[in-house]
Amino acid sequence: MTDLFRITAVRWAFGIALWSTFMTLVLFGFVYWQTAPFVQDELAHVVRHEVLYAAQQPDEAGVRVESWIRDDLHSVHFGGVFGPDGTKHLGNIDALPPDLPPDGEVRRIGTLVAIAGRALHEELWSAALTLPDGRVVVVAHDTDEIDRARVTVLRALGLALAPMLALSALGGTVLAARGRRRMVATQAALARLMNGHLNQRLPIHGTKDEFDRLARDVNALLDEIGRLMEEVRGVGDAVAHDLRTPLTRLRTRLETSRARAASVEEFREAIDQGLVWIDQTLAMVNAVLRIGEIEHGRRRAAFASLDLADIVAEVAEFHEPVAEEKGVMLRLLPPDAVPAIKGDRDLLFEALSNLVENAVKFTPPGGEVRIGLQGRDNAATIAVEDTGPGVPQRERVQVFGRFHRLEPARGSPGNGLGLSLVLAVAKLHGLSVEIGEAPGGGCRITMNWCAE
Repeated sequence: MTDLFRITAVRWAFGIALWSTFMTLVLFGFVYWQTAPFVQDELAHVVRHEVLYAAQQPDEAGVRVESWIRDDLHSVHFGGVFGPDGTKHLGNIDALPPDLPPDGEVRRIGTLVAIAGRALHEELWSAALTLPDGRVVVVAHDTDEIDRARVTVLRALGLALAPMLALSALGGTVLAARGRRRMVATQAALARLMNGHLNQRLPIHGTKDEFDRLARDVNALLDEIGRLMEEVRGVGDAVAHDLRTPLTRLRTRLETSRARAASVEEFREAIDQGLVWIDQTLAMVNAVLRIGEIEHGRRRAAFASLDLADIVAEVAEFHEPVAEEKGVMLRLLPPDAVPAIKGDRDLLFEALSNLVENAVKFTPPGGEVRIGLQGRDNAATIAVEDTGPGVPQRERVQVFGRFHRLEPARGSPGNGLGLSLVLAVAKLHGLSVEIGEAPGGGCRITMNWCAE
């Protein structure tokens, strides 16, 4: 039995049946609670009306009570007129009930009555009033009608409870089975995923319910995992390719120097060249590790309040000599007043420095690089614009991938990690990075920040 209740469908069916049964009992109880008082109030109203009617005309009180008794076809009407001393004058109630006050209010009492020539003890709904001459008029109705109403309601509730319980259990079973079918389909899809079929996705039935929303979220997660795995695979291929070139050169140079070097100077020259290639390789490895460290978020603990205008000015000043040497005008636009930002000063300087370095590198002599800081409300935008060849629309997303390089840049120094580092720093600080076209042509890259 315990193992049976471990099945979700069984638990759902049982829970739905119990809940439906509980709600049915509550509803039936409310119906019973409303029905019995309603019948009782209606009967009390009739008895109260009849006793008032009989007492309106004292001389006609006996006639009216006898009419009340005579018009009864089911032997449920009772009444009587009694003298001031309690002597019975007329009616089918044998004695004035001692516990019935003559105030016109309806009460349930037990008394002796005459039915078909026999004296019987009956429970009656009775009301009494005192006439001006001291006589007491009593009008009563038996309680069988109320009791029958109660029994009828209880019987109806009892008869309806069993079908309601059965229908509730059936409905719970159907709903639980439907949910179980979808769960089985999900489990089958997950099993195929665990067996290596990474292109498998959870089924979506188009009902837009919780199962569909969960499946859609899991599918989005699987798509992101697939993208990351492709990126890791691409990074691995790129690292292997980029490491192979300097290592091959280094090996070839060392072999050539060992065979042909005739002096210490030639050996030193070979070693120096080898060290340069080793430094290039280490720089690439360190860049990959640095990006991973930034993406992990460990640097967030050192965040402090920063003035973006100071960082932008320092970056412009740092790259001005290189731009001047190449014949490129590096212009710092007047910054707007922007709110302070929480962040790592060194990382933001490095990210912005990478953007400016790329802009200077790809801007031809005589061109211009512009650095600006714009503010609006609680938002800030750092923009770097150049008059270079720009970035094609189809590659504006791929350029942030590790080791991705545009075709014109393949012959220039670099390893394709600069924009990856910029994106990692931006995400760490809650910034977004966008690539567009600068006014007049060229590339425009912005880092956007908005206060929460």
